[in-house]
Amino acid sequence: MEIAPTAVPPVCKVIDYKKFLYEQKKKAKEMKSKAQKVVVKEIRFGPHIDNHDFNFKKNHAINFLKEGSKVRAYVMFRGREIVYKDQGELLLLRFANELEEFGKAEQLPLLEGKRMMMIIAPKRK
Repeated sequence: MEIAPTAVPPVCKVIDYKKFLYEQKKKAKEMKSKAQKVVVKEIRFGPHIDNHDFNFKKNHAINFLKEGSKVRAYVMFRGREIVYKDQGELLLLRFANELEEFGKAEQLPLLEGKRMMMIIAPKRK
């Protein structure tokens, strides 16, 4: 096997190829296990949410962001509530604004079917 092809003269070594492949797989598996996994927590709102409920869910989101998880906040519209999509967008923007010091809005409110979603990522320390 060629070790250093750019050297003059090129450096080669005789090795067991299956053992080499095994060690490469082992290293790749170890690197993968050390990589950070992204955890996404969800918080669900309705378009007509009360202030107390909003603050309760906001505190949960703050805890999730402090843990290092991303937060996916969404407003679920049921039936004819889809008429109030502007109210849902204002709610999500207010949510992002109040979490400004803990996380950054990764995606602005986006309507997909009957849910309007927004993703907030934690701020780096």
